Amino acid sequence: MRVVHAIVHALAMAGLMGWEILWALVLGFALSAIVQAVVSKREISRLLPDASPKSLAVACGLGAASSSCSYAAVALTRSLVTKGASFTSAMAFQLASTNLVAELGILLAILVGWQFTVAEFAGGFLMVAIMALLFRAFLTERLRRRAIEQAERGVAGRMEGHAAMDMAVTDGPLWKRLTSKKGLTATSHYFVMDWAAIWPDIALGLIIAGALAAWVPQSFWSAFFLSSHPLAAKLWGPVVGPLVAIVSFVCSVGNVPLAAVLWTHGISFGGVVAFLFADLLVLPILDIYRKYYGWKMSAFLLVTFYAAMVAAALVVELVFGALHLIPTARHARMAAEGIRLNYTTILNIVFFVLGGLLVVRFFRTGGMKMMRRMS
Repeated sequence: MRVVHAIVHALAMAGLMGWEILWALVLGFALSAIVQAVVSKREISRLLPDASPKSLAVACGLGAASSSCSYAAVALTRSLVTKGASFTSAMAFQLASTNLVAELGILLAILVGWQFTVAEFAGGFLMVAIMALLFRAFLTERLRRRAIEQAERGVAGRMEGHAAMDMAVTDGPLWKRLTSKKGLTATSHYFVMDWAAIWPDIALGLIIAGALAAWVPQSFWSAFFLSSHPLAAKLWGPVVGPLVAIVSFVCSVGNVPLAAVLWTHGISFGGVVAFLFADLLVLPILDIYRKYYGWKMSAFLLVTFYAAMVAAALVVELVFGALHLIPTARHARMAAEGIRLNYTTILNIVFFVLGGLLVVRFFRTGGMKMMRRMS
């Protein structure tokens, strides 16, 4: 009975956290779908010809406008590399695709506070800049060329069909494109495809977060995150945050509930940011890097990405601490007293209806046929 009670408690915690963020997920995916419906993937490679600051900035902007699915971002990046985009700028696009997207910022603001949203975006740009510097210093032409040769072999990874999907409407004024039949159809298809790609990570993230919140004692977290040593904790958090992410198997926005639990249990502010950055270093994605670019480039990406994430998170910790922007209260927002008729419930109902309308249009416009072909 104790085991059953513990499982029910963990699932209840996961469900309450999921209820709290449901409307934000629908809003975030809807915004992402709208942007994808008017931004063509065909032009991205042409816009990333080199590793100049301008190209890196464009890469960040395009990445922020793409799907937040980590697997789709990795697959699309491989496609960009084989089509002639700069390897460094393509990797900047990949980092931005999962760290600078709207849905991530919305969820962070709801669960743990707007400070984490600002830190995630500011630190994301800094991480890309540090990554570019590391590539310039250590990426040899021989390693880059071999990685591209491996990428051109087309070894299957995951989500290639989703990444290649391009239904963007590019003719005419922006509002007309969005409200046209093609624009509405494209928005509905991107919305459902993104949900189909990411829901396993969201579900896994909620379940792990619920289990950790319900089962792991505070004493363990306090010792693990060095909570009793404030200075050491600030330095240790950004170092250990990505390591926790690597073994969690959860990526993209599915990391947010787990990050909220880690914050409530003592990890530093910078540690949360570093943990969120590392969604592109989870073990399944590292294996995809190996398939796409070879063992040596996979190891190079692991080391340089990890270094950039830790360095960016440390800077965020120091700057936000100096500006007194780090929250003093350690709590994650959940429907602690159960589901009640409040603004969260009302928003969930409104956005559930919005999502339902997009799903209906998806089915009525041949979405399932396209999904089967992509699979």
